[in-house]
Amino acid sequence: MKKLFAALTFITILFACFMKIRDDTNDFKLEKVTFKSTKLPARSQFSLLQISDVHNCVFGTNNEQLISTVQHANADVIVLTGDLIDKTTMRFDAIFSLVERLTAINQHFYFVCGNHEWENGLTAQFLNGLSERGVNMLNNQNACISRGNATITLAGVDDSATEHDNISEAFRNMNSENYTVLLSHAPGIIKQDVPLPADLILSGHTHGGQIRFPLVGALIAPGQGYFPKYDKGTFQLGPDQNLYIDSGLGTTRLPVRFLNKSQISLIRIIGETHR
Repeated sequence: MKKLFAALTFITILFACFMKIRDDTNDFKLEKVTFKSTKLPARSQFSLLQISDVHNCVFGTNNEQLISTVQHANADVIVLTGDLIDKTTMRFDAIFSLVERLTAINQHFYFVCGNHEWENGLTAQFLNGLSERGVNMLNNQNACISRGNATITLAGVDDSATEHDNISEAFRNMNSENYTVLLSHAPGIIKQDVPLPADLILSGHTHGGQIRFPLVGALIAPGQGYFPKYDKGTFQLGPDQNLYIDSGLGTTRLPVRFLNKSQISLIRIIGETHR
């Protein structure tokens, strides 16, 4: 009887793990994060929807689930922090279709490359295709964006893992009085010996480790090895500087997620009075 009970318990645990893996990998959530700053007028608000590490994944028929979530999020700006595709992707029809539908929702659509864009043999063709579909390429550039009485600077640095980054160009002629958001595919950009004059850094790349365990977190992340410090979520780098890592939608190598549901992030920056 004890052996039967143990066997049933083991099977139940395996089944529960399988169902959790299936849900975390094939469904996604909208993560909501808020930051406050005196650089924005009091009670003003600016919102960004961050999509990262898609890796050609599809959610619902023709990505209807993803499109619907983006529409309802109603963000001021959509930002893509790299790895829309895989390095082995040879056809871009599906991802271009997704991009066209996203730009139809919001024309304020910005992109920085990830390592998979640069490791793909058709990089130029892919990036040209994004530009033709209305995507604002922000590789080593910045733009000033206003919504109502709130203005931010959105800067983008190209992928540091493949050594395409140029931080000085990314911040060239930037208005330092604006709240500044830096898009960088890999969070490793913070380890460079170059000042990053950004209030908020948005990254991806890590996938949150894909597989996580309670009390441990991610087991491994690219560029950081085992038990990475910067795996997902918010990290305070200084009194007025935060790093936020979105764990992304897709997977690489091992096509599973566990205790780490696929996600996109709605980031709100709210103005407050001086402390």
